[in-house]
Amino acid sequence: MIGSDDVMPMLLEAAPSFSAQWSEIEDDPVFLDAETGTRLHYIDVAWFAPHVVGLQRSGATSELTRVFAVIELLHTDGDKYVKELATIGYLEGIQTACSHTTDVRQEEFELYLGPDSRRCWRGLNAFSSGKAPRVQARDED
Repeated sequence: MIGSDDVMPMLLEAAPSFSAQWSEIEDDPVFLDAETGTRLHYIDVAWFAPHVVGLQRSGATSELTRVFAVIELLHTDGDKYVKELATIGYLEGIQTACSHTTDVRQEEFELYLGPDSRRCWRGLNAFSSGKAPRVQARDED
């Protein structure tokens, strides 16, 4: 089972182009819970999601394919926290990053989604459009 501390190493292997940014934030105490000293993984998302949008912009399809394969693994093999991080963190983060740019649309990422990720992506879309009261994986739009 994939735990939260496994996530970024997996994503770094999939997207080595993020390594330079990661080295800037990896040891920054701002990214740690002040009480427990544990990593605040959702802050990592705030850095990684725009990077994924940049990969699409630059046409880095091999890294995108690997990143979304990792996100699919997070959905299928992650613990409860990691599954939620995959959806509410990474997928929603990518959608949000797309909303802050005019040259990359979230629909461009749909071809990279695995089956579970696609269901969660649809759930995010249904929630954000007001068609669903909460984020829940959906088989259809």
